[in-house]
Order: sequence, then C-alpha cells, then structure tokens
Amino acid sequence: MQRRLPIYLLIDSSGSMRGEPIQSVNVGLSAMLTALRQDPYALETVHLSIITFDHKITDLVPLQPLETAQVDDIELPRSGATHMGEALNHVCDCVERDVMTSTADQKGDFRPMLFVMTDGSPSDLMEFEGAVKRIKGMKFSEIIACAAGPKAKTEHLQKFASQTVSLETMDSSSFATYFQWVSASIAATASGQQAGNAPEDITLPPPPAEVQVVL
Repeated sequence: MQRRLPIYLLIDSSGSMRGEPIQSVNVGLSAMLTALRQDPYALETVHLSIITFDHKITDLVPLQPLETAQVDDIELPRSGATHMGEALNHVCDCVERDVMTSTADQKGDFRPMLFVMTDGSPSDLMEFEGAVKRIKGMKFSEIIACAAGPKAKTEHLQKFASQTVSLETMDSSSFATYFQWVSASIAATASGQQAGNAPEDITLPPPPAEVQVVL
C-alpha cells in the first residue's frame, strides 16, 4: 500500500475576508494545486483536505488524492463568528478518522501537516483552549499558522503552531506568495519523506520576504 502524506488546510472564511482577500485565497489555492501536481513526489503521496471555518465548519475538500482534488470557490457569510476552536477540533476528528496508523503488518501514513490561516481571532475561546491541547497531541509533522492582515492575532496561533507567520497586507500579491511557499513546503516534505527522512530532518524552504516569521 502506498503511504500517504495527508495535508490539511484550515482557512478562515468569516465575513471579514470578503472582497479581494477571499478572491486572492481562491486564486492561491488553485495555483497551489497546479504547482503540486507538477511535482512527482507530491503527486504520488499527497492527499489534501481543505476545511473552512466561520460560524460553521465546512469540508470544502474531504481528504483525497492530489490528482482528483477539485477546489470550489470559498463562499463567505455576510458576518458572524470565527469558530477556530471548533475548527481545530474538527481537524482532530478528521485525522483520527482518516489517517492510517502503523500496524504489525504495514506502515501507516506519513505524519500529516496542518496549515491554518486567519485574519482575526477565535470567537469560541473556551473551546479554542481545549482544542489547543488536543491538536498539540495529534503528532503533526508541522503546524504552520498564518496571521493575515493587521487584525489577525498571532498570540492565539502561537499557542498551537510549530511556526507562525504573518502577512502585513491582504492583497493578491501577498496571498499568491504565501501559497507558493505552502506548495514548496509540501513538496519538500513529500520528497524528504519518500527519501526516508524523519520529519524533524526535513528542512522547509525559508518564507519569502512578504511572509514574516513571528518569533
């Protein structure tokens, strides 16, 4: 059985992303899929899941092979809450259900990666705090969180992410650059794991200048 590399993208779809930001995210996701499909290692192993969160959680793309994944444009509500805690718990449920673990007879999937993007902060703080503890115990190889724009609160993301980055602006150029870096990071992980490297020995490409690392 081919070992899979599960990739989860968790994207804020609250009303504040309306206009150019969400249009740019939709374009960036499409470009990311195109780039990854040109990489033989990614095409062979990557399985992709895209989940959006606002006042509800939506499985935009349930976990499936990269070659068959089709991404519909993300639709936004007019306004409402940002249920990041519920979304993180949903990711944990998906990982527990979908990611195959090793048995005595066969190796399981590679450790999954999680990319989270938000332009704000969680509305469901009590659930968020519980979800932080749960997600940190899920054995992701990387959890990369992106705070998009000036209103995004990095302190919440730093509670669970292995790396937190920020975009100062929410224009098409910034999102395009960010998703290029995401696709390069996924491709590097796919090739590294197929080469037999442990997750901690795989070096991700450094973020471009538009993507600031939050220390």
